[in-house]
Amino acid sequence: MTATEVPAPSPGKRWRDLKKRAISAAVLGPGALLCAWLGAEAWTALMAVAVAVLCWEWVRLCGLRSHLWPGMALPATVFLACAAAVNGQPLIGLGILLVGFVATWLAPPRLRRRAGPPPPASWLAMGVLYIGIAGIALISLRHDNDAGRGNVLFLFFVVWASDIGAYVAGRIFGGPKLAPAISPGKTWSGAAGGLLSSMAVGWLAADWLVWGNPPALKVLWVAAILGIATQLGDLLESWVKRHFKVKDSSMLIPGHGGLLDRLDGLMAAAPVAALLAFSVGYGVPLWR
Repeated sequence: MTATEVPAPSPGKRWRDLKKRAISAAVLGPGALLCAWLGAEAWTALMAVAVAVLCWEWVRLCGLRSHLWPGMALPATVFLACAAAVNGQPLIGLGILLVGFVATWLAPPRLRRRAGPPPPASWLAMGVLYIGIAGIALISLRHDNDAGRGNVLFLFFVVWASDIGAYVAGRIFGGPKLAPAISPGKTWSGAAGGLLSSMAVGWLAADWLVWGNPPALKVLWVAAILGIATQLGDLLESWVKRHFKVKDSSMLIPGHGGLLDRLDGLMAAAPVAALLAFSVGYGVPLWR
């Protein structure tokens, strides 16, 4: 066995977190699908709750409090930017995020350190962009009344397929590690399984959502791009937690971490999906 290979775990340990994953999916998934199906208003309400929790978790990781300065700068900026997106002005929302990012970075000197890791102010500012851009993307996708429902559902199915495929393939095949310095548990076999699953489920989802024959090559290409973004988001969240030396972003979901842990792939894939939707035009499925 080479130094880059992962020893095969015992069958019991290999699937020991499967029950927790299934429970969290059963709790979070149906509510998200229902809100996406019902319309932009229900979806906006869900996004408000999700953004509030994500901001709270990020501020907490930075060792600050969201109801005190400068911790309150993160939720205030993100909510204002998302409100602009709800009103059909996502570009204004992005401008608000940029201003908030700079202002938060230039936090009071008492937050800064002379040595060691980046000060809380810089990480707090990064959260403005990380959570804010994902929030604007998800809101903008659903507020396209003609294609919004299909675009959000397509995104969900591809992201979930990527996560499930990577999990199953990684547990079954193991093999060389994908990024051992960031997330020792992830393997190249898992990455390949996630990519293939996202492409297969993406094609099936597109066929179901448009009730017809979608352009196969375009669908597979779009699903692959979103699947890769999902896995990159997972690695990004692992890197963040490694920096803060924590296992989970919070204990919100008992035994299974926080919302940042569960939505890491979606938060990375959503901006990519929004750009694809923008490129094809209003009212058109993003895979067209």
